Amino acid sequence: MQKLKKIGYLSALGLGLSFMTIASVTAGPVSVIDDRGVVVTVEQEPKKIAAISFFAADTALALGLQPVASTYMIEDRNPDYLLDYLSDAKKLGQRASPNMELLADSEPDLIVAIRRYTEGSAKQFNAVAPYLAFNLETFGDSDRSILQMGSLLGKGTEASGLNKQFHADLESYAKKIPEGTGPKYLFIWGGGESPWAYYNEHMTSALVTALGGQNISGSNPTPHVPDNTAYEMSLEYMLAQNPEVIFVYDYGPDRPFENNPIWSQLDAVKNDRVHFVQDHWIESHGPIARQMVLREAAHFLYPETFPEIDVRAEATKLIPAIISN
Repeated sequence: MQKLKKIGYLSALGLGLSFMTIASVTAGPVSVIDDRGVVVTVEQEPKKIAAISFFAADTALALGLQPVASTYMIEDRNPDYLLDYLSDAKKLGQRASPNMELLADSEPDLIVAIRRYTEGSAKQFNAVAPYLAFNLETFGDSDRSILQMGSLLGKGTEASGLNKQFHADLESYAKKIPEGTGPKYLFIWGGGESPWAYYNEHMTSALVTALGGQNISGSNPTPHVPDNTAYEMSLEYMLAQNPEVIFVYDYGPDRPFENNPIWSQLDAVKNDRVHFVQDHWIESHGPIARQMVLREAAHFLYPETFPEIDVRAEATKLIPAIISN
């Protein structure tokens, strides 16, 4: 019965929906409507991508194209799941405040960004190159954004294939989940006294929940409010719910909540089931990142069923052997 419930959750995420197939484009202008409702057109296939998010770099690499410029989450930290392909890209700074001069110097022919951080600077971006903005919050945002970016790159069929393969992989993992109720979990980020906890609707939480995890954050009570997939959770509430597994985004050493005496009372802490996760857990919408989260989350939830993975080794299997730059 438990496995049937898991598959039902996968259907809610979109497994039961037919996939849109976008034909690969070889020449001529191509347009998509991004999450601002803006028509974005490229006159020919972009070859030089500026990634104002790891999602854009992730998707470009999965489709065989190396970005010429990229933002970062933490300075001087190249994410393992993107191997070393961003080492030579111009470093534009944080995704919310990219250096516009360096962006222009990279001479991109397509800029791909996260909407909430960059929409106010649309005119500046458009003065450099066509600017594509995505919401990148929910599971549905992942499939749609990969398809749209793939379409503009002339690789719509390949992008659709990435989505189909991921849904097949997710269903395969869900079928292997042990019978019974999955462990209670929490996914958090923040350096304050009260960390930010992610609702079920966030892409990463959706994946962990699809694997049977019981998110103590629950579902978003106001899904109609944009960019509202997390909230500040008190440690008192955390202890009352007492998750068995906690995922903490490793943004740096400044995490005051860990000094709160309540933290050490949590079962996840006492049982050494707090996992400090990397950048792909935050920007989990890309084709490579979401595969890494799927594999890692399965192991962290059910260590006796799913093996520990080497992120770099797994990423090597997902990034095409030949990358254009």
